[in-house]
Amino acid sequence: MKYKLLTFVIITMLCLLLASCGKEAEEPQPVPGAPLEDGTYYAVFKSDSTMFHINEAYKDKGILTVKDGKMTIHITLVSKSIINLFPGTAEQAKQKGAVLIEPTLDEVTYDDGYTDKVYGFDVPVPYLDEEFECALLGSKDKWYDHMVTVSDPVPYVEDGEYTADVTLTGGSGKASVSSPATVYVKNGQFTAEIVWSSPNYEYMTVDGVRYDLVNTEGNSTFIIPVALDKDIAVSALTTAMSEPHLIDYLLHFDSVSLKSNE
Repeated sequence: MKYKLLTFVIITMLCLLLASCGKEAEEPQPVPGAPLEDGTYYAVFKSDSTMFHINEAYKDKGILTVKDGKMTIHITLVSKSIINLFPGTAEQAKQKGAVLIEPTLDEVTYDDGYTDKVYGFDVPVPYLDEEFECALLGSKDKWYDHMVTVSDPVPYVEDGEYTADVTLTGGSGKASVSSPATVYVKNGQFTAEIVWSSPNYEYMTVDGVRYDLVNTEGNSTFIIPVALDKDIAVSALTTAMSEPHLIDYLLHFDSVSLKSNE
């Protein structure tokens, strides 16, 4: 009897152990960023070094191209001091037969109108949202190891002037903004002209940054940074009440309604 009980206990424990192993084997393993449909996108490119970054005119954004499931991001740098890139380690880049990424000559126009010619590179992107190796060759003929990430892809829109439908929520529900609104696109950055239904707004804030009026007559008008298909938290100071009040709102721009003004 004792042996039968012991055998039963051992068999039960083995079954439970095997079942547990089977469940662990069935658990899905995490995979880097979700695949994108073929097309062109803006995406954020960042590295582990302050010396290796996208030109300030592009605010950390490069142009990501997806074709047949393969991704490449074009990045425009700040100068010509980086001679080559390599999608791997510095040691691998030094090996015979290593295929280096050659630079392109990119012309950059800054906000003040100044133009400059700098190097850009087309970097293969194995996956989104996780670090991968990218070595660089400096002007002193020395290779350096770096880790970079590519994230936050959004559909590419050519530089220009557009209109897009915008909705406003929040506050008392009495205020509104003109829709469609004028949207400006430059180097992957979106700004919009916000025209309120009242002349009593003195300034707006977005992400803690203050934006002042751009008009002196008519309803209060501001130009602020925006994004498409996202709720954008903004605040606006109104003087319509007995005392000035900073009121919170949400703006939402619809990408489907985006139309060129040109």
